[in-house]
Amino acid sequence: MSKTLIIGASGQIGKMTTELLLQHEHNVIALVRNKNKLSDLNSVHLTIIEQDLESDFSDVVKDCEQVIFVAGSGGGTGADKTLLIDLWAATKAINFSKEHGVKHFIMVSSLGADDPDAIQSDLKPYLVAKHMADRYLINSGLSYTIVRPGALTNEAASMLISTTRPSDRSNAKISRENVAHVLFNIAQNQCNSSCIFELFDGDSPIKAAVK
Repeated sequence: MSKTLIIGASGQIGKMTTELLLQHEHNVIALVRNKNKLSDLNSVHLTIIEQDLESDFSDVVKDCEQVIFVAGSGGGTGADKTLLIDLWAATKAINFSKEHGVKHFIMVSSLGADDPDAIQSDLKPYLVAKHMADRYLINSGLSYTIVRPGALTNEAASMLISTTRPSDRSNAKISRENVAHVLFNIAQNQCNSSCIFELFDGDSPIKAAVK
């Protein structure tokens, strides 16, 4: 049975996505920095691997058909960790995926990663890292989906989204749980074509909005 590798499975979106896949009996390999953060998950379909993304994690990718990269350096870190995790670790994950014949790579990027110069804020180093990681994936030859969520909230999943950027920037947001359901939908349907889309709370069912 196919395996899905989730890189950053102990983060909020990563853990929600892991839980959704396990509920549907998908085989999941969860790559985390601290396995204790997944101690409440118990499934015969789950393998947890604790490893630093700054090291060589190529063996973890072996025999996986899909990779979901949802790791991030976190808001409390500096530009050094943004470079090492959001860019360099993502680049390594793409290389390892090519090496091991991964069929589809799902990248969780960010709104604004298409044009970091358009947003003047403290987030610019993060957006530059996401931009370069996205470009590397696009040019890798892998089949990919790049998801660029708006500002993340902790609201419960509405299961209704939009892939069209709102005219009012204050509405350019989406719940983490909605993002997780979108990632699950992509993984569940095992896409074999490449696409990029932005993601916001909206009024369209996920299956209809993400084809």
